[in-house]
Amino acid sequence: MKNERQNLILSIIAEEVIETQEQLIDRLRQHGVTSTQATVSRDIKQLHLIKEPAGNGRYRYAVSAHKTRLNFADRLQTILRESIIGVDFAQNLVVLKTMPGLAGAAGAAFDGMDIAQMVGSIAGDDTVLVIMRDAESAAEFCAEIHEMQKSFRSD
Repeated sequence: MKNERQNLILSIIAEEVIETQEQLIDRLRQHGVTSTQATVSRDIKQLHLIKEPAGNGRYRYAVSAHKTRLNFADRLQTILRESIIGVDFAQNLVVLKTMPGLAGAAGAAFDGMDIAQMVGSIAGDDTVLVIMRDAESAAEFCAEIHEMQKSFRSD
């Protein structure tokens, strides 16, 4: 839901001049997404949106050109180091075991990454189910996580 809302925000600000959070909330509502000012404010911060000149003394929300995003490997290493204790796959499904209470954070991190073959994830308390498009993608994803875990153990 959060990723869908944030993607919609990015789409809206790319298509039209949005000057205020109220306008953004209104446009989200027109797309069937109800949101509070506090939620939109957090989304703006997480998306690293800035206000840039739009002409005629007006300003609009835009994605910062200096937006610093951790790449896939950096984010995955942080997740592995802090939460994942085991990983396995069956067909197109990857199951990650985490420390108790950390599966939600791990699942949200995976959902926020640009993993081309990932369909989505479902997290419980200590388990994350990552759904990949096919068995080959699941095997590659699982192998990559295993390799990263090995490198942490040797550090």
